[in-house]
Amino acid sequence: MAAEREVKPAFTFRHLSNKKISFMNDRKICDLFMKWSMHGRIIVQAFSFDEYFQPYDKDKFVQAFFKDPNVVVNLKMVSPLTCEWTTLGVEVKKTEAEEIPCKQVSMSFFDCLYSNVIVRETGHINKCLDEFYGDFVVADQLRQVLLLEDSDNYQIFSDTDRKEFIFCLFKHFCLGGMLCQFEDTVDPYLETTKAVYKEIVSVQKDPDTKGIRVISTVFKITASGDHGLCYPSTKKHEQTFAYLIVDPIKRHVHVLYHSFGGGLFCS
Repeated sequence: MAAEREVKPAFTFRHLSNKKISFMNDRKICDLFMKWSMHGRIIVQAFSFDEYFQPYDKDKFVQAFFKDPNVVVNLKMVSPLTCEWTTLGVEVKKTEAEEIPCKQVSMSFFDCLYSNVIVRETGHINKCLDEFYGDFVVADQLRQVLLLEDSDNYQIFSDTDRKEFIFCLFKHFCLGGMLCQFEDTVDPYLETTKAVYKEIVSVQKDPDTKGIRVISTVFKITASGDHGLCYPSTKKHEQTFAYLIVDPIKRHVHVLYHSFGGGLFCS
């Protein structure tokens, strides 16, 4: 009887432990993460892979990612029990990957905040009477735009706009963690969004149009084990997220991870 051939994984990964993530070492951004209650609960890690990638490979790619031994021992997450950084620690049985549109190459995407007077020319965010939406206090018109579907301001971004990765980042930073101290002006949110987006999303010049286009593919991911959801946490929350940002040319993948919580008790 012929010996069974070992099935080679669709993708194999290496942890790029020495890759520096500039914005994670930027003092101004770190101070903002502290203020927004995200410090100690947000991380970016980088991995490389050797195989040719196409977006339609997303399910194979994400499954292989969570099965790879180099990912298993290095992929960090915050323990919901101890609030300390740990690794996954369980065998992943099921993965889900939602492709997130990522086409924007300009911060002019957010100009509608000014043209609709959500933000004044000075950058100050217009206030409103406090409302509560889940874990969030809606104390200004920017949060109305982000959270309240029945608000007139909600409509300034289309449903298509809201799916864009750059909008997801902006919203995550605006909402922050459990003890988030909100900004009075929009600039810190925009500047942080730009810095993060620029570093982890890859672009190149289109040979036909000569314009800049995004070449990265972005997935929002979750993983489950025998006892249910295990990554990015065992508990679902809008501000607990993990994104894979895949550069098919360099064959690198960045993992942007955040776990919702107080943020002051983790290191």
